[in-house]
This record gives sequence, C-alpha cells and structure tokens, in this order.
Amino acid sequence: QVQLVESGGGLVQAGGSLKLSCATSGRTFSIFAMGWFRQAPGKEREFVAAITWSGTSTHHADFVRDRFTISRDNAKNSVYLQMNSLKPEDTAVYYCAASSYNNSPSILPSLYDYWGQGTQVTVSS
Repeated sequence: QVQLVESGGGLVQAGGSLKLSCATSGRTFSIFAMGWFRQAPGKEREFVAAITWSGTSTHHADFVRDRFTISRDNAKNSVYLQMNSLKPEDTAVYYCAASSYNNSPSILPSLYDYWGQGTQVTVSS
C-alpha cells in the first residue's frame, strides 16, 4: 500500500502563489508516476499535472501551463505543485494520486490507484 498526504492549500488572492506538497509513505518503491487532480464544487475531477517517478517526463493541462509546475524530490518521497498567477477559477480541492502500474504522466484518473484526501485551494478575486 501507498499512503499520500497533501498539504499547502489555503486562501490566496488572485495573482498569488501557493505550493502544494504530497508526501508519500509505504511501498513507495512501487510508484511509477504521480499526478495532481482537482475538483471544484459541482464539477468532475480534472487533470492538472503529472510526473513520472524518475522525473524525466511531465505533463501539464493546457489551462495551467506556464502557471503551474509539477516537480518531485525522491529523497523526500514527495511531489510538489507550484502554482503561480492563481485565478478564482483555480478554486478547488486538489488531490495527489499515484500509479503503481502506469509509467507515463497520464491524464486519466483511472490509471492512478492511490489517492490522497485532498487539500482545499481557494482563490479570492
């Protein structure tokens, strides 16, 4: 099993920045890729960014490209999401996910088998 714990969410004004962290524990050697997803009230969960555990490949959703950056620190068994130039429409619960069988930065939630509890990000206008 793999455990994921997100942190770093909060309330920020539009144009501000936040850095989300996802700490992993358990069978971390089984992780091939990790991703960040978000879900706003009344909306479906959507892909934000993903990274292979080696860090050699990343993928960002078009709507966050040039504003958000995913990264990882294997020594700390952690993945991060740096969010800059935040907009009110970025308000959502952000979830960290890990895949133990897919080694590409996939946009599909179904390819991730471990999920964190989520961290709330609220951007005020």
